[in-house]
Amino acid sequence: MKISTRGRYALIIMIYLAKNYESNNYITLKEISEKEDISLKYLEKIMALLTKAKLVEALRGSSGGYRLNKSPEEYSVLEIIKASEGPIKTVDCDNNCTKKDTCISKKLWCDLDNTLNEFFDNKTLKDLL
Repeated sequence: MKISTRGRYALIIMIYLAKNYESNNYITLKEISEKEDISLKYLEKIMALLTKAKLVEALRGSSGGYRLNKSPEEYSVLEIIKASEGPIKTVDCDNNCTKKDTCISKKLWCDLDNTLNEFFDNKTLKDLL
């Protein structure tokens, strides 16, 4: 399992928005792009995923931008990674495996998946600030 730049950047975006949460202002993608040195085009793609997952609120127009829907302590790192990457799985034991029901190592991979998911679920944006 490898978390891609999309997942890492989604977390950076959410941390940036969390830093600005108290102001209640909408933050433009241009500002995030400049401050975090991330391509504007790439930010647009990631922000579409975060918006679709209802993790951020978008406002169009000249004073528009993005802001968090909830307070930073209400966001787990897991939900951000899932929104940008999909489920965290080290091995895909359930699909296309002829030994999925008799595999002697499946428990190990399931335990690792559970540990990773629990780790990320117990970390919030507030923890990262």
